[in-house]
Amino acid sequence: MLYQTENRHGGDIYGGIALDFSANVSPLGTPRSVTDAIERALPELYRYPDPYCRTLVQTISEYEGVPKNFVLCGNGASELIYAYCGAVRPKRAMELAPTFSEYSLALRRTGCEVVRFALKQEENFDLRENFLPFLAREKIDALFLCNPNNPTGRLIADDLLEEILRICREKNIALFVDECFLSLSDGGVDLTPSLSDFPQLFILKAFTKSFGMAGLRLGYGLSADEALLRKMSAAVPPWNVSTLAQAAGVAALGDAELLERNRAIIRAERPWLEEKLRKFGFWVCPSQVNYILFRGDVGFTEQLRARGVAIRDCANFEGLTSGWYRVAVRRHKENEQLIAAIRSVGKE
Repeated sequence: MLYQTENRHGGDIYGGIALDFSANVSPLGTPRSVTDAIERALPELYRYPDPYCRTLVQTISEYEGVPKNFVLCGNGASELIYAYCGAVRPKRAMELAPTFSEYSLALRRTGCEVVRFALKQEENFDLRENFLPFLAREKIDALFLCNPNNPTGRLIADDLLEEILRICREKNIALFVDECFLSLSDGGVDLTPSLSDFPQLFILKAFTKSFGMAGLRLGYGLSADEALLRKMSAAVPPWNVSTLAQAAGVAALGDAELLERNRAIIRAERPWLEEKLRKFGFWVCPSQVNYILFRGDVGFTEQLRARGVAIRDCANFEGLTSGWYRVAVRRHKENEQLIAAIRSVGKE
């Protein structure tokens, strides 16, 4: 739990919030297959969870098409980020700006110096070819990428990713790639097939967003480096993945239709929501996933919160300032309610 510290993320709706656009989870919520699996697992709560997540690891292995010894499960993606940084302990690491804040927070816990490559608004915050000489020139031990990037919603081009992989292998740079939103995106490349050829590569995935399981805390990492996974495992408490989370994960990966239904909603609703936001005069970053970054007036978060609507204030992202916001793409009725709330703010 947080203790007298600021919550740096979205999803805090425990104070009169009726509509949550601050957390980018599945528009369809938690699938029935998952809640049914949790109910079936309830009689097992008197037992300790499987410390090796055997059934879940087997299911992930089959789902991802990788050996079981490539898989490490965690209590949410955030636990795995901290375990990775504690295991690798780079002296100098690189990330983009803006990007997900937990990478640098976890790195700083280990005393790591963090350097950043600034993405530009005029380029829609895309990572471009000019990143490659910067990467080749900087003397770093680790590189952290988020694909699609959070909060910009932009995917990294396939050919650029290939070049990044090549440079990291040549220079022995540990490459951490966060693919937690990839299954809800417009078809960016999944690097999982590259794991065997790139022992420097670690891929982060989670059930949180795609399967609407934020409250259960379940994520997993993939790597061909067994020594790395052993170090990460040693950095977390035993029984860190609950019985209910393990059962839910197995059920979720068996619900293949859910992801396509989610993507269908996102493909239909995102252009509508982007257009409405632009009509208010906001600068909107063209999104390729289930959330939208835009720039508006300072104080917008508080004005909407007073109307029972939560959005993500992005002022705490490196590279952004007050006035930047992120909203999730939800179902049409909810999106209409968001637009109505924004319109009411404009009438004040």
